[in-house]
Amino acid sequence: MTDSTFWIAALTGGTAVMASWVTSRGNTRAARIQADTAALAQRTERLRDSRRTAYLDLIEQTHSIGELYWEVAAVERTGAPERRLALLDELAERERDEYGKMRRCVRVVELEGPAAAATAANALQKATGPFHRALGAMRSEEPEAGQRFHAAFRPFWQALTDFVDAAKTALQEV
Repeated sequence: MTDSTFWIAALTGGTAVMASWVTSRGNTRAARIQADTAALAQRTERLRDSRRTAYLDLIEQTHSIGELYWEVAAVERTGAPERRLALLDELAERERDEYGKMRRCVRVVELEGPAAAATAANALQKATGPFHRALGAMRSEEPEAGQRFHAAFRPFWQALTDFVDAAKTALQEV
């Protein structure tokens, strides 16, 4: 009887040690998977936050430069002839500063990605070119410059809409 008791105790003890080892390995593996999942979720959320910030900065800067273009249009339409050129020169200087800020925002979007958002940001930046050229022509008093300036608004705002769509898609894919 003592022999079988010893073997039963040894088998029970061995089974308990083996079960403990298997449980420990399972718990370790589960903890590792949980930690990896949490780290991935944190990285994803940080990426989403940094992209969202970059996209919002570009949208805000686009609206700022858009407001400047509205000021130019108002001066072109209603500006007193004797002060018109001085006001256009002042606005051209402000445009240069605003464009520099916009270019910085576009670079950040290029850095944050993805490629579709970066492409849309570059198209948005390029949509300011017709305004710049028309403003220069207005300062040179070219007769059709005002019409060219006004014609640039629709493509500019469409480029912003395209960027917002690309940004939304990028944020949903993260």
